[in-house]
Amino acid sequence: MAISADLVKELREKTGVGFMECKSALQETNGDIEAAVTVLRKRGLASLAKKSGRETKDGLISTYVHNGKIGVMLELNCETDFVARNPEFQVLAKDLAMHIAASDPRFVSKEDVTQDVLSSEREIYAEQARATGKPENVLDKIVEGRMSKYYSEACLLEQPFVKDPTITVREHIASHIQKIGENIQVRRFIRYKLGE
Repeated sequence: MAISADLVKELREKTGVGFMECKSALQETNGDIEAAVTVLRKRGLASLAKKSGRETKDGLISTYVHNGKIGVMLELNCETDFVARNPEFQVLAKDLAMHIAASDPRFVSKEDVTQDVLSSEREIYAEQARATGKPENVLDKIVEGRMSKYYSEACLLEQPFVKDPTITVREHIASHIQKIGENIQVRRFIRYKLGE
């Protein structure tokens, strides 16, 4: 059954879940909106999307120092002080600080990458793509592919998680949001390396 964009839009508005997840749920339920909501709820995506809109005014600052050579300070936010005192939340903060020490991200998320950096990276990748001699219609796809790779190296939430490279840091945090039941966000971090 072909799923219309209007049907997907209606489900998105109802649940706050992304386009592809909504389309997949609708295909699975042959276009039945209520059944698709149930599918999404079972997957945990609907509740996760709702939580992501909630304000995170509490949290903690976590630190990690590796061999006295690399230090990280991270602000991890949640909704309540109750969760901020939760040992699982504190372990998550420590793990993220350790990940930052190991992976050296420049930004928290794709949205934080400055326009100057984006323009510069795109220009470099476009030049590299042109140098390959590939047809013009393929160059944009090459640049987009390289930009995706750049995000996975430079943006904390897009990086493979150091303790489990099969998932991203974003997915690791999402699993904790589902377990803990509150929105969790990395607000900012700073990484120091001796001599830099």
